Amino acid sequence: MVDIVICLGIEGTAEKTGVGIVDSDGNILAMQGCQLYPEKGGIHPRIAAEHHAEWIPKLIPKAIEEAAINYSDLDLISFSQGPGLGPALRIVATSARSLALSLNKPIIGVNHCIGHVEVGKLDTGAVNPVSLYVSGGNSQVIAYESGRYRIFGETLDIAIGNCLDQFGRETGLGHPGGPVIEKLAKKGNYIDLPYVVKGMDFSFSGLLSAALRQHQKGADIEDVCFSLQETAFAMLVEVTERALSHTQKDEVMLCGGVSANSRLREMLKTMSEEHGAKFYMPEMKLCGDNGVMIAWLGLLMCKEFGPMDLADTGIIQRFRTDEVDIPWIDNTKNYLKLSDDLIAKGAESNILKSSYMGENAVIKARIPKNYRIPEIDNKIRKSRCKLEAKLLSDAKRAGVRTPILYDVDLAEKSILMEAIDGVMLKEVIDEDLSFKVGREIAKLHSVDIIHGDITSSNIMLRDDELIFIDFGLGRYSDLDEDKAVDLLVLKKSLQSVDYEKAVSYFRSVLEGYGNSKIIDKISDIEHRGRYTH
Repeated sequence: MVDIVICLGIEGTAEKTGVGIVDSDGNILAMQGCQLYPEKGGIHPRIAAEHHAEWIPKLIPKAIEEAAINYSDLDLISFSQGPGLGPALRIVATSARSLALSLNKPIIGVNHCIGHVEVGKLDTGAVNPVSLYVSGGNSQVIAYESGRYRIFGETLDIAIGNCLDQFGRETGLGHPGGPVIEKLAKKGNYIDLPYVVKGMDFSFSGLLSAALRQHQKGADIEDVCFSLQETAFAMLVEVTERALSHTQKDEVMLCGGVSANSRLREMLKTMSEEHGAKFYMPEMKLCGDNGVMIAWLGLLMCKEFGPMDLADTGIIQRFRTDEVDIPWIDNTKNYLKLSDDLIAKGAESNILKSSYMGENAVIKARIPKNYRIPEIDNKIRKSRCKLEAKLLSDAKRAGVRTPILYDVDLAEKSILMEAIDGVMLKEVIDEDLSFKVGREIAKLHSVDIIHGDITSSNIMLRDDELIFIDFGLGRYSDLDEDKAVDLLVLKKSLQSVDYEKAVSYFRSVLEGYGNSKIIDKISDIEHRGRYTH
């Protein structure tokens, strides 16, 4: 008989103080919390820390009482080690250490973001989902590959929750902004706003600025709220869809505080169903920051690695999701079965068999996305179809092999092109091929072509020739940042194929690429720290 282990978890990475108690069978014994509501402005780190210092000592005895246990029944103390606001994290860590020492119990620090995913799986029964984690400080698309949770896409600037809250504050709607925006959006109509997806990442700062400008010009607040929400959520769902298509998993999960938005839930559920994937979302009380998720992850981590020494319990303010080994995941995948007329079903398009003047051809049909409103969907599909045709031709002129373009139908948002018979790069990649890939990408960037989706599935090998396909997210840019992000998309893709070998593969890509200025920019982006919580 296996002994039941009971863990108390303490959460306090930002404005929410939480204490939870969970046992090793996954039973939630107690859940206590108190949220800070600032009188004005956003969340100040010092005030958040003071809030935690006041409430943690009050919530712990309440949780013990709710669980109907004694302090001596606790077997483990777990706490949010990061990411988060520095002063807030320090109060949490100090409180956890004090409790563990006073009770003579082991202690463990855990990653806040992974806590959201794991408690979501506990509550829903999801096994191995692609997760969209959205909150005030985080916007990430997370999926398990090669021993860790990998970040397949994330914000390049501010998180979606931060975007909505800042819009609410600056327009006088109050904080938090999300619930008010959701309510007003139900009465609004669409105003054109910028839609910014770069590779597998998204950006909200430009969208926020454009929405505020529309408000300042006198646009109806309901229309601005509707357009802001629809645009931002469509970006999030698109990147989740791309990760689902790339990983071929059959589960999608939504977690984090912004999960409270019914429109986002509807959009992600629609996308999942269109791909034949199951959609999950944990109970609302478990979506926001809470102590239960910290306690549950503490139990999982401690079972695998044992408790921490006190010397190792310092905070990690920028604690990346992909820095934690996760040995307990079942990585079984159920692949989507394609109909006979389909060669491939991508995130953006269906690829159908065709012919042109006796030659094998394919039709890339940009299918309507039911999760997007028609105004956004038609705009994106038409502009990307038109631009992709031009990019294919210009890439060929730059010396990069691409499929031969036969016809473009803007009315149907489709392209007729040469069928490429070969193998995907991910099936045959080695260091020599990686070097050649870098050399080809350099040719694209030399004429300011950003592929937008350079993955190991979008580069084919045929008769020792590399062929770049799917320029559907491509664009023109002379910015070093955009070229660096283009390369980072490939890096993430290589990590999902073989994380151990990805380092040497990407090093060979950069050697072939050869532009030290862009390479330095890659390092700058990776060390910039894209989120604080």
